[in-house]
Amino acid sequence: MKILVLNSGSSSLKFKLYLMPERKLLAEGMIARIGEEESEIRLLYGDQSFDEKVKLANHHEALERLEALLPRLKILGNFAKLGAVGHRVVHGGEAFAESVRIDGEVRETIRRLIPLAPLHNPANLEGIDAFKVLAPGVPQVAVFDTAFHQTMPPEAYRYAIPKAWYRRYHVRRYGFHGISHAYVSRQLARLTARPIETLNAVTLHLGNGASACAVVGGRSVETSMGLTPLEGLVMGTRSGDLDPAILPYMHRQAGLSFPELERELNRESGLKGLGGSNDMREIQKRMAAGEEGAKLAFEVFVHRLLKYVGAYAVMLGRLDALVFTGGIGEHSPEVRAALCERLGILGIVLDAEANAVDSGAPEPIHAPESRSEIWVIPTDEEGVIAEESYRIVSENDSPK
Repeated sequence: MKILVLNSGSSSLKFKLYLMPERKLLAEGMIARIGEEESEIRLLYGDQSFDEKVKLANHHEALERLEALLPRLKILGNFAKLGAVGHRVVHGGEAFAESVRIDGEVRETIRRLIPLAPLHNPANLEGIDAFKVLAPGVPQVAVFDTAFHQTMPPEAYRYAIPKAWYRRYHVRRYGFHGISHAYVSRQLARLTARPIETLNAVTLHLGNGASACAVVGGRSVETSMGLTPLEGLVMGTRSGDLDPAILPYMHRQAGLSFPELERELNRESGLKGLGGSNDMREIQKRMAAGEEGAKLAFEVFVHRLLKYVGAYAVMLGRLDALVFTGGIGEHSPEVRAALCERLGILGIVLDAEANAVDSGAPEPIHAPESRSEIWVIPTDEEGVIAEESYRIVSENDSPK
């Protein structure tokens, strides 16, 4: 069965095509700058690549173009030949604790959750709606970034705010990157040959978006992101934690409107706000050249990580493993070393030689005397979405 995985952004469409259940990647790519003067298509298949620049007004036109390219490149006949399409949906609120097949009711619930994720859910819906028009007979599956964190207890997800805010407006911690945290937790159990039910871990998804998660027995019990992906760790362009009184203060002092404040905190803060770039590689390059702003950005990033990992380790009571994933987590030995050096009070000891290796494969990087294991485990969110889509479609099609 061939399954297409879609990750729809406001002006982009990332995709991967899998043969399931073998989980064989047949093709992958991205359509960028949708709705602009010139859109860019990049497609990789086998040992070949295809690039094209063409104007695409919306996600429907982007998917139409993709459907035309696949048979031309002898990858797939057309979308009707697919067994399913799996969508990454950012926010499932309290409505979805697991992946679901999309029907009218599910689509309407995702739409109703737009106020909780105004930057993400509308784009996710565009991909769902466009695909339904192009291939109405192909099952669609929604895999939610928030679902993994629905196991958090109330003391972890409730804010100390008026009850009406939660009951009427659903203000609570939801958490994100759940697909990634769930995947690396399962991989940790597999790689260490231990039952997942016995493991206590802190997983760190570090990239342009970054979050920490405390995992007990394969279940999320605490995470750093909140109502939105803005809370928690320092990120590429997001501030992470800050005093909420800063918003009304800047509104009064600088005359910034709330949309402007939202944009500044989401687009102009984080590593970019402190060090001039949202790319940790560039930050480290500038830091090596002696740039003070870049050094400060790196130190604030690591300091915030330290606070979360330390707190989560104490909360867990026993830390079996610390797991790094995501672009920074997988490829920055400097960040890993800086954090682990400061976690020595917990008995965490890094193997410097193992840490310096970037193999692209899951690797342990702890010294033999370390009290907790330390792992680098590359994430595979799209692979999880393909597996979930295959599972749900197979269950629905199996005889009752």
